[in-house]
Amino acid sequence: MKRLALVLTLLFLAFGAAAKDNDHAKWEPDIQAFEATDKATPPPQHAVLFIGSSSIRLWSTLESDFPAYKVINRGFGGSDLDDATAFADRIVKPYHPAAIVVYAGDNDLQNGDTPEQVRDDFVAFVARVRAYQPDVPIAFISIKPSLARLNLLPNIDRANQLVRDQAMKDKGVAFLDVAPAMVDANGKPKPDLFIEDGLHMNPKGYALWVAQVRPWLADHAMAAQVKQIPNDAPK
Repeated sequence: MKRLALVLTLLFLAFGAAAKDNDHAKWEPDIQAFEATDKATPPPQHAVLFIGSSSIRLWSTLESDFPAYKVINRGFGGSDLDDATAFADRIVKPYHPAAIVVYAGDNDLQNGDTPEQVRDDFVAFVARVRAYQPDVPIAFISIKPSLARLNLLPNIDRANQLVRDQAMKDKGVAFLDVAPAMVDANGKPKPDLFIEDGLHMNPKGYALWVAQVRPWLADHAMAAQVKQIPNDAPK
């Protein structure tokens, strides 16, 4: 019965994704580049996979931010949540990740998606991944408020609430809320967290994300800990 429910969910979400008529093919060069990198230098199995849009792609300090974990960065800039789902068989499944951290959503809203569509696209991502790795822990970093997209703040708040509500229903799914630390007393994004474009973050901004992600990993990514066991270690 559970398997039937999963199949029906995937079919429903697939039809919804098709209705949006997203052009996933435009990301093919990025995905092929990941695959070429994987072939040349196979990534570690059972690592923590960070996937999503440019805020993941530009997170160049993952290894130093999370030194106790093997990490893989599969962010591709400008992508939506459903792009990660479309390519999950190629940039999630092969790695058998011990945990997955997702960030996407503000591009979706900028491109005209509703908060409800963002929630549904996250549901679709979880369903796709769980179809072949049922117990993998998944964390969604809340959509960040940014200077460049002040007009989206109401939709960002709504989408975050919907994803939070969904995460509370799903076992092994977490919502990591970075938004409160990124705004001032008036609810406006703090300028000192962003680079010149007002959209992407500087190290101070990423430090706030690390503060949310690290405790979650400590509780959910034990299989990714200890990067290399010495050959002479006790068995």
